[in-house]
Parts: sequence; C-alpha cells; structure tokens
Amino acid sequence: MPEKIQAVKGMNDILPPDSARWEWFEDTVRALMRRYGYLNIRVPIVEPTPLFVRSLGEVTDIVEKEMYSWTDAMNGDELTLRPEGTAGVVRAAAEHSMLYDGGKRLYYMGAMFRHERPQRGRYRQFHQVGVEALGHAGPDVDAEVVLMCRSLWRDLGLSDVRLELNCLGQPAERRAHRDALVAHFEAHRELLDAEAQRRLHSNPLRILDTKNPAMQALVEAAPRLMDYLGDESLRHFQGLCGALDAAGQAYRVNHRLVRGMDYYSLTVFEWITDRLGAQGTVCGGGRYDGLMELVGGKPAPGIGWGLGIERVLDLVQQSGHAPPPPVPDVYAVVPDAAALPVAVQVSEALRAAGVAVLMHAGAGSMKAQFKRADASGARWALVFGGSELAQGVVAVKPLRDDAAPQVTRPLADVAAWAAELLHR
Repeated sequence: MPEKIQAVKGMNDILPPDSARWEWFEDTVRALMRRYGYLNIRVPIVEPTPLFVRSLGEVTDIVEKEMYSWTDAMNGDELTLRPEGTAGVVRAAAEHSMLYDGGKRLYYMGAMFRHERPQRGRYRQFHQVGVEALGHAGPDVDAEVVLMCRSLWRDLGLSDVRLELNCLGQPAERRAHRDALVAHFEAHRELLDAEAQRRLHSNPLRILDTKNPAMQALVEAAPRLMDYLGDESLRHFQGLCGALDAAGQAYRVNHRLVRGMDYYSLTVFEWITDRLGAQGTVCGGGRYDGLMELVGGKPAPGIGWGLGIERVLDLVQQSGHAPPPPVPDVYAVVPDAAALPVAVQVSEALRAAGVAVLMHAGAGSMKAQFKRADASGARWALVFGGSELAQGVVAVKPLRDDAAPQVTRPLADVAAWAAELLHR
C-alpha cells in the first residue's frame, strides 16, 4: 500500500465546520470594506524576488531567512511566493498607473508564505487581510485605516484589543536617529546578544524590538526616535492623535514600536491582545510614502495594515463570538428510487426560492434517513413517501418543534409555500 501523503508541515487544511467560520469572517470583512469605500484587488501569489528584496530590505528576517524563493527553470527568473501583501499591491498600482486619476482605497485577502518554525498563530502558509490607501498623504487617512480596525473588532465581537502608535519620521530623521542608536549600542556592545550584534550596523532599529530580557534595560535607555523628528513629522503625528481623540479611540504611544520592513515612515501602529500568548499582535501597519517609487512607480504616499486571519479567528473563538456552522433549512427524505425525480424537482424549486435543501444521497431506511435529517440541524424534513406522491403532495415534518404538527403541501405549486420553510 502506498505511503499516505500528508500536507506540508505548517500548511494546514481548513475543513468543515471550521471553514464556515472563515466564510463568516470574510463576509464580515467585505461588508466592512463596502462601508468604508475600499475596493478589492487580487494580485499574484508568485512575484519577482527583487520586489521583496527591494521593498522589505535585504537584511530583514523575511528576506534573509523566511522567503520561499527559486529560479524559474524555463527562463531563469528569480521568483518568490509572496511573504506579505503590501509590496504586490503597490507593484500592481505602479505597473497599471492606478493613481492617474487620484488616490485609491484597496483591500485584499489571501494566502502568504514564510519558511519558519510553525507554532500557534504562525504558519508557513498563513492568510492575511490587508488594506492599502494609496495617494493620500494626510493624517486623516491614517486615522481612517486605524479606526477601520476598531470597526472590525466591533463587528467580530472583540473587545480586548488595544492600540499602540509610534512615528518613524522621515528618512533623514531616521538616519540621524540611526546614528545615535549605533553609537548607544556600540558603547554597550558587551551587552548585545548575537542577533543584536549582527543587526547593529545593518538594521539597528530592529534591536529595539528584541524580546531578550537581558537587553531590556539597554533598549529602554536607547535614544528615542521621537526626539529626532522635525516639525512636519510631529504635526502629522499630532494630527493623527487628534483625530483618534475626537473619535474616542484610546491608544498608547510606544516609542519602541517599529516595523520589520524598510519601507515604513511616519505613522506605525499595532493592535495587541494578551489572549494569544507571545504572539500578541493581531494587526500591524503604517505609512510607507517611499514604497511606490522604490518599486519603479511615480512617487506617491500610502498607508495600510495587515492582519493574520488565523490569529484573529483564534481570538474570536476564545471570546465565544464565533457563529455556529450553517445548517440546511430542509432535509429531503427519499424513501425509494421511484421518488427521486420528484424529490429533485421540488428541491431545485425550493433552492431557487432561497431555501437551503440537503437531499439524502444513496439508499437508506426511513429510520436511518430521519436520523441523518435530525443530525443535519435542519428545521424541516420533506418526506417524499409513496402515498403522499400519489395525492400530489409532500409531507413537511418539523424536526425542532415536537408540538408542531406534520402537514402536507402541494407538489404543483412549490413557490407558494417555500417561504413558510424560511419564516415559520
């Protein structure tokens, strides 16, 4: 017997009834995007490797360690399974000159891929929802995308998610801060772990995000980026904070909050929970005004966020707000093959009228079929018995109300009684 083939570790099947929660979540997201005026964009799962090297930075963990990359055997192209969504959306906007007539508000949903050790909330194939507001430079849109997340948490029934903000300033300000950081850490080099020493000159800002307890005091004493910001950057950040204050949104300014990608500037933010252990960030994002030019487009500002669907659904399930799996309205009981043509005809007419019908498949006694009907969760069983069909009717038996009587309904006019199955 051949060896059983299993899914790749960290790339998980999503099976019923769990898949129903995903559909509910996706429907919730689409409804939210319609309310905010964001349009769906779908970009390839495979992109040129230079897109991510250029946008994320050569010395980021994603590029150095986590990307699934290869050389195309046909033409030698360097290709990568997308590890995140923003770079591809911005590439598409630049390639197709999407901003020729003004800014665009976009969103995406889909699979991302990173080669890392699978653990709770972190998988090799994971799924993201993201929004990208392109061509809008002001703090008003920063506030919009942040508050959109708040609306999503409300729609999902989540209340224990908090907001943290920071401002990364402009490139020249970050360079001045970077030099101060390097000097600070160089003066205490003996306290740096191996990872921090590796990053010291290539990406010192990422040292601020260390989880090493032995380095926390050193990091706390490091120069703060906020102290290197100019008037324009400060005004932008103050404009965002003022808008959030007006909307009644609480937040904490976290001076150590950075992003893992090089393309971020000005506003960065995270939504955080304590319910998911070490992987507490539910959603992260920020402004990336230099990214469009970096991928070869005309300079244009942008801001967005991304969230991991697996992580959010984990949080929803813990909070007890996940919806029950969908059930059919009707289970069609078919006693024998002679009743099948009529059962098919009536079931199709009911479905056309909006009734969800699960028809019994294969042989089975009436007792076995009623057992399956009850297990399906349906409110009604339609019984296509021989005596009923001879009279031109079908029996409608309630499955969830023992006090309700069984009735018959005419086969000739299904549309006239279909609504009863939905509203009674």
